[in-house]
Amino acid sequence: MKMRSSARARGVPPGLGEPVFDKLQADIGKAFFSIPAIKGVEFGEGFGVANMRGSENNDPFIRREDGSIGTTSNHHGGILGGISTGEEIIVRLAAKPPASIAQAQQTVDQEGNAATIEIHGRHDPTVLPRLVPVAEAMLALVLADHLLRQRAARVEF
Repeated sequence: MKMRSSARARGVPPGLGEPVFDKLQADIGKAFFSIPAIKGVEFGEGFGVANMRGSENNDPFIRREDGSIGTTSNHHGGILGGISTGEEIIVRLAAKPPASIAQAQQTVDQEGNAATIEIHGRHDPTVLPRLVPVAEAMLALVLADHLLRQRAARVEF
């Protein structure tokens, strides 16, 4: 079974995040990596951009028919330069499978001597069914935090 999932957010306003410190994708990545078992996080095309030309990966900005500004594609996954673009935020996650499997495995005992361990029954929770709501909640928390930061920055004292 592939241990991959994704989280998406629509309707995120442009301008959340910072260009150097507190980049939006860095905060989202940090939040996702705090979820047990997460080993990989990618935004938009992710690692696929390594096989693309700059012209293929480009997301040109346009004025839409409704007057809003957007991009013709979303290879960037809704974040450019650490700042939300207003496009859908798309994040994919890779999780490691549970290690407690019903087969003999090598280990060491308390003295460091080679030993074998056998697990009977399931002791690790199955990650994948729980990953989607956890990831969506984590993404929502980071976005809410950045929305509050943006609102606080506008307040004049």
